[in-house]
Order: sequence, then structure tokens, then C-alpha cells
Amino acid sequence: MTHIISNTLRMAAATLAFACVLAVPSLAQSDKMEPIAVPAQPNAITLNTGPLPGATVQESWHSQYGSVFARNVTVATLTPFLPDAGKASGAAVIVAPGGGFMTLSMQNEGWDVAKALAAKGVTAFVLKYRLRQTPAGIDDFGKSMAAMFASVGKGPRPSNPTSADDVNASLGPQIADARAAFALVRSRAAEWHIDPDRIGMVGFSAGAGLTMATTLAGQDAKPAFIGIIYGSMAPVAVPADAPPMFVGLAADDPLFGNGGYGLIDSWRAAKKPVEFHLFEQGGHGFGMYPKKTTSTGWFEEYVRWLDMHGMLSPKK
Repeated sequence: MTHIISNTLRMAAATLAFACVLAVPSLAQSDKMEPIAVPAQPNAITLNTGPLPGATVQESWHSQYGSVFARNVTVATLTPFLPDAGKASGAAVIVAPGGGFMTLSMQNEGWDVAKALAAKGVTAFVLKYRLRQTPAGIDDFGKSMAAMFASVGKGPRPSNPTSADDVNASLGPQIADARAAFALVRSRAAEWHIDPDRIGMVGFSAGAGLTMATTLAGQDAKPAFIGIIYGSMAPVAVPADAPPMFVGLAADDPLFGNGGYGLIDSWRAAKKPVEFHLFEQGGHGFGMYPKKTTSTGWFEEYVRWLDMHGMLSPKK
């Protein structure tokens, strides 16, 4: 059974990678992938999960849609974005960008989200988790993606992990990186003026899948609250200590807009707090891109939700 589920998640990753091509901002930006130098990341903290086993291709970056992406990440890092002194609420969020576990949308679904959270007084951390290996050259990478796209529509839709074995078989390195990120933040909570009981996680697409996996089988990670932004809506077995969940999805999302809302039903059946925003338009991968669709307002709604749960004010 684990083998079957693992194969399903591998197809899911391929489908999610296809979604990267669909994540086009409203502004006229080039959809061509252009290699760029690995940017300086002076505040990035290397996590203790070590290099990706068996990796032969090293990390590289490219630009697309006026944003930047990382590929072939072999060593995980966590980059803090701290609020101004005196504005910090004590709450923190670990941000998991998406990209089908083959790339990471570091700017649109990572840095820009973290900066916006820090401006609201929430300490944010961008998780650059390890990825599955892809061809080193950008042209070869593009060809491999094109070949994969040809069969994506014939496979199953992405689903959520259903057990710890499922997670470990399919997302072993990534779940280890998420656990290490939570451990690091908690170990330095006093230094960063963070309440260790108010550390949440928000993820986008594949990062939403990692957020759900961390919630279901992350052992000691235990997010205090989670955000699932255009992630799988498949039902899950909700743990007894499941946290409040915020979900943002566009009805015209080609991956998840027409497959039902089992995840929401699961949370409600378990009598756990859930807020669900289904935007009429937005597609997949809208993130922080400025678009003319109401999906652009997801972040403001998410901030209101954080405020409702007391995450924008110091704990009394």
C-alpha cells in the first residue's frame, strides 16, 4: 500500500511542477526561464539535515515571470525576516514555497510573503527545503519538464499524504527539513522574541503539501496554525491535536478547483477550526503576484484570520 501511495505522490509532484507554468502574473512578464547567479543570502541559516543523499547536481537559480526560482537545492536553509523592534507580536510563521518539489518559487511564495508578514509584526522564516534532482542545464530541464507534461493529464490528481509511512516514503528529506526548521526556531525563540507555542506554517502548492505533511506526520514539529494556499483538497485523517487551518484556493485552479473539498470536510467533521476562501478567479500559483482577480486579496484575509486567532498581538 505504501508503494502505491508513494507512486501517487510522485505523480502528484509532477502535476504540481506543471502548475509552475500556469502561475502567470497579470503583468506582462517573460515566461522564459533565464539562468541567474545564485543570489547572496546572507541571513540564511543552514539546517542540520545535511546534503541531499545521492545528489550529483548542485543548486542553481533562474528568473521567470519577473520572479526568481531555486532548483536542485541540496542543502536546506531557513531565512528569518524579523519585524521591527516593538512591533513583534511573538507569533511566527514558517513559509514553504511551492514548485512541485523540483523548483522553489523563492520570491513570489517565499521572500515576498515573509516580508509582508514581518510588516504585520509576525516573525517569518522562509524554508528553502531540499528538492528532487533535475537536469543541470536550463534547456535540458525545460525539455524534461515538457516530456513530463505530456503525460501529466493522464495521471491521478495530487493527493494529501495519509500516514507517517506515506510521508517518509515520499517526502523524507522535505519533512526532515520542516522538522529541523521548527526545532531551530524553538531553540532560538528567546533570541528572536518568539512564543514557542505560537509558531505556525503556511505553504503554497507543493509547499502546502509539505505543510499538511508536517501537520499530519511531522512528529515534534506540531504547527500551532497552518495555511494551505492552493494545495490539495483531498480528505485526510485529522489528528486529535490538529491546529486551526486557513485555506485559499481559486475556483478556476486547474489542479484543485474541481476535485471537491474533502480537506475542508475532514477538518469540519473533526470539529477543528477552518476558514476557507474560494476565489472565483486566480488560477494556480498566484501567490503575491498583483493580479486583477480577487485571489490577490488572500493575504489580507489571511492576516485578518491571524488577528482573529490573536497572532498579531503580544500574548497576554
